[in-house]
Amino acid sequence: MFTGIIEGIGKIEKISTDTKNRSAIQMTVNLGKHAKGLKIGQSVALNGVCLTATKLTKSSCIFEMIEETTKKTDLGNLKVGGIVNVERSLKVGERLEGHFVLGHVDGVAMIKKILKKPKEVQVWFEVPKKLSKYVVKKGSIAVDGISLTLVDVKNTLASVSLIPHTIDVTNFHTKKVGDKVNIETDILGKYILK
Repeated sequence: MFTGIIEGIGKIEKISTDTKNRSAIQMTVNLGKHAKGLKIGQSVALNGVCLTATKLTKSSCIFEMIEETTKKTDLGNLKVGGIVNVERSLKVGERLEGHFVLGHVDGVAMIKKILKKPKEVQVWFEVPKKLSKYVVKKGSIAVDGISLTLVDVKNTLASVSLIPHTIDVTNFHTKKVGDKVNIETDILGKYILK
């Protein structure tokens, strides 16, 4: 489980097909200081997608992604040199700063508009129609793993506002109109509607 409070960013060093399992893709990510204490088998959220650490070096980690992951998230579109948001899993007893994020991405949204204001950046994105019922004004959403509050919702369009700190510590400073982002809607809303 995660909170959506991004700890930092990682850089993709290598993407390759697993030689043993040709349907799996291996992605090597330099996690920098976020690799400290990480063990094989532990979960790390990259752009909001929960992945398992399979091999480790001093500052890099190899993650394996199956076809489901690369097709249902934006991780299949990443390239070597790309920047990803990094969040280690929540430890019991720590503060829950954001909201409950499982790392189970519901879909991919496209950025439609970025409005830069003096003290914030407002981002409008289009969510898949099947997810629009879970996207509510003032509700929680994880965008590329970032815990955010929805500012406005108009059918399949939704907006969030990011403060300068969030832009500085996440990969959002690299985003532009037309880019795709991973979306995880609020788990509580899903259960209420069910």
